[in-house]
Amino acid sequence: MTLGLAPRQFDDVGRRSVPPMIVAVVMVLQRIEGCSDREAADRFAFDARWKYAAGGLDFGYPGFVHTVLVDMRARLARSARPDRIFEVTLEAARQAGLVGRRRVLDSTPLYDAVATMDTVTLVRSAIRGLLNAADGELAGALRAVLRRDDDYMAAGKPACDYGDAAAREKLVDALAKDARALLGVLEGRELGPALARAAALLATVTGQDLDQDAAGVFRIARRVAPDRVISTVDPDARHGHKTSARGFDGYKGHIAADPDSEIITATEVTPGNGGDAEAAEDLLADTLPGAGTTDGTQTGAAARPRSTAMPPTAPANCSNAWKMPASTPASRCSRPPR
Repeated sequence: MTLGLAPRQFDDVGRRSVPPMIVAVVMVLQRIEGCSDREAADRFAFDARWKYAAGGLDFGYPGFVHTVLVDMRARLARSARPDRIFEVTLEAARQAGLVGRRRVLDSTPLYDAVATMDTVTLVRSAIRGLLNAADGELAGALRAVLRRDDDYMAAGKPACDYGDAAAREKLVDALAKDARALLGVLEGRELGPALARAAALLATVTGQDLDQDAAGVFRIARRVAPDRVISTVDPDARHGHKTSARGFDGYKGHIAADPDSEIITATEVTPGNGGDAEAAEDLLADTLPGAGTTDGTQTGAAARPRSTAMPPTAPANCSNAWKMPASTPASRCSRPPR
């Protein structure tokens, strides 16, 4: 059984290398026992059962510092197969006859650590992100069209007498017109990936929260967009509801498990506003007809690559003012049908 990991955990940094297979076993035991990184490192160092599980190691086999686990998770997340430990463990369970054809599905909220932003903070933060993503002559061209007395360098909510309705409306309109001017500069340009993402995010947050009246003044819309972005720090997070009365901000974690052995067979993460049924096909991919072929390749739902990012797109009710440049992936202003 192999995880396909490099034989050395550290290179040229002066520390003793730790075999990745040992670290992988400790990571599995850590999840089973619900240990922190420090507790897992201590268990491996002082519990003979953990060393036996890691390959029948002698009790005197040296331990390692808990940051090795942090480094391993980071390396796995950056790799082409971040789920390799889960895949190998599941395959071992299949070979042992512990995984049948039946499945049970469940989900739980995954609370996001970032703060939910109001409309003013969202728009200003998205403008800052776009300006920071641009450089050279383009950065100068973007800043030249700004009209607010704000260099957009510092984070946070702009200064305003928020108790004065007229001052609030004036601030919202000024932010919106700065955003529209920036997107106008990008119209027809070839954009790099980072700049395209920043422009798409700016188009999204302005299109979802703002409306323009007959006089050309932008105001906060008296509605809530169905797929509203709630933070520019984590654009994929969404408002979700555990019950009709209890909400949360973040994501939903979905699992499929064998009901007899209780072994988890598949996992998915979706935005918090998604329904449980949206992840069902992927969770059941290994049991659906056409999920595999005789040569070991996968077809259908099982063959689809797992998404690691959900780029934001402008909502269906955004105005033409928030269209993205045609050269960017987010050039359309309406969301495709689900």
